[in-house]
Amino acid sequence: MDRAIPSSANEEIELYMRTYYSLLRSSGEIQIKSLSETHTQMDSSLHPHAPAEFPDMAAFVYCNLRLPACIKNVRRVLLGQSDDVFDKAGLSNVVEAWQEVSAPGRRRKLYYDGKQTLAAFIASASDIDDLIPILTAYEIEWNKLHDLLDFSGAAEWLSQCANALEPAEREMLARDLRISLSDVQTLENIWGSALVPNLLAIAANAKQFGLRLLAGSLVDYRKATRHWWNNIARDATNVIAGRPVYFISSNPHAFANLVSGYALAHERDLIAYIEDRRHENLLREYQAIRAEEVKSSKENFLYYVLKKYTADPENAAAARAKARDEQSAGLMSFDSERYLDVDAQIIELNRLVPERLDPRLHCANLEKLRASRALIFNIDYPLGLAAYQILSEVARNVDQIKGVYSLGKAATLNGRIGDVIIPNVVHDEHSQNTYLFNNCFSASDITPYLVYGSVLDNQKAITVKGTFLQNRKYMELFYREGYTDIEMEAGPYLSAVYEMTYPKRHPVNEIVRLYHSDLDIGFLHYASDTPYSKGKNLGAVHPSYFGMDPTYATALAIMQRIIERETK
Repeated sequence: MDRAIPSSANEEIELYMRTYYSLLRSSGEIQIKSLSETHTQMDSSLHPHAPAEFPDMAAFVYCNLRLPACIKNVRRVLLGQSDDVFDKAGLSNVVEAWQEVSAPGRRRKLYYDGKQTLAAFIASASDIDDLIPILTAYEIEWNKLHDLLDFSGAAEWLSQCANALEPAEREMLARDLRISLSDVQTLENIWGSALVPNLLAIAANAKQFGLRLLAGSLVDYRKATRHWWNNIARDATNVIAGRPVYFISSNPHAFANLVSGYALAHERDLIAYIEDRRHENLLREYQAIRAEEVKSSKENFLYYVLKKYTADPENAAAARAKARDEQSAGLMSFDSERYLDVDAQIIELNRLVPERLDPRLHCANLEKLRASRALIFNIDYPLGLAAYQILSEVARNVDQIKGVYSLGKAATLNGRIGDVIIPNVVHDEHSQNTYLFNNCFSASDITPYLVYGSVLDNQKAITVKGTFLQNRKYMELFYREGYTDIEMEAGPYLSAVYEMTYPKRHPVNEIVRLYHSDLDIGFLHYASDTPYSKGKNLGAVHPSYFGMDPTYATALAIMQRIIERETK
């Protein structure tokens, strides 16, 4: 039997969290620097060199990818759940008057006043547990770089440089900042022509963030989730009413590509695009796939190119045509306007066009879908506890949920990047429950679609509160208990599933068996992080085209299961 995990395993993490939650109770602004000591003592697996004098570039890059570019100018960060919260704090028209900004590696509604203030819309306490460690780590590493740029004299010679560094200048910079040449290259990759200006901005001033939580009650988060749902229901009530739903948490592109057929029908245009833009690596990959020189998927490749193609402003007409093709195949899209940065889609199964479906999907009775009344409700997977709030809100507002499927990223302690992990045990750090359930997927459901990785089923997952909120001691304890899959949403989803199954709120700190739930439950995680491998964290590894292999393998398995259930 699965045992409870002793709380002593994460005393440093709990101390850090208690510290910032106690500070956030203040009605005034708190200083991030007051968290530096407990952050460092936590010995986070994402920030192992926090106490060192030299920069922890993997942690700094990770933070940069999850913060907007304007962060270099920001001194004050405000957290709130909705317009109303900001209005009550005397900050009216934040959404209309401030500049909307974004981070490449984290979805969150962010608005910048153009001076020193950043407003962040938060969906749950998980946003706090995510954002505060990121800001703390960023400030710690910024100030290390600030001191080194000043002490070494690098700031002076950088001020004389062009934006693009020469090879000799890269070597000087690496030496002065006590980092590797590959770290310099990584900064060039993520900052581009802003490399030198950003370094000079770091040299000019030490970083000192102020933070204020404007509202933090559970009611405030529930209100934000309700507003999110109302935005969808406003246009979809007639479609949703009285119809059963398959709930999917994945991304906004995978299922649209599987059902619309747009990429496959416009293969020639997509290849002409990469030829014209001189994407030589992609062109060679395509030629090798066509010649069967590499074991790969042409469909996945075209889906990858399509995203670049439709994002190009010159192809706005193609983006509109793609949207029309999706609509004609029964897909409705809902962009998040405010509150939660979670886009949604509805797919009417009886409107699918069989000849447009991804050719890897197989079913002998597709014509039976015409009689199906079921819908797919697909959301862009949320962060942490927002998963519980969203699934609970959807369950309250639809007639019936027939299945709950979650596709998302995870860290693996026993696999490799690109592997697919299928858990049937989940320990949830939020509720302290250990959930035991029948995962409807097994390795045989994924293997036919997966090219590069392996499939590990019958695994045990742990849902952590934040990516920074774990350390090696904690991971080793879980590894000894057989937990190999570290992620952020399965526990909250299963807490919602419990409340959809039983007539009471989910318990706390119990072994919970969901074997008798009437719902079809499936969790599929693909490994994007191997924290036991040196340098292989999310700040050092950036999934590219090959990251689509496990994404589409798992999406195909979910779509195949839904089609088979409805055609039977």
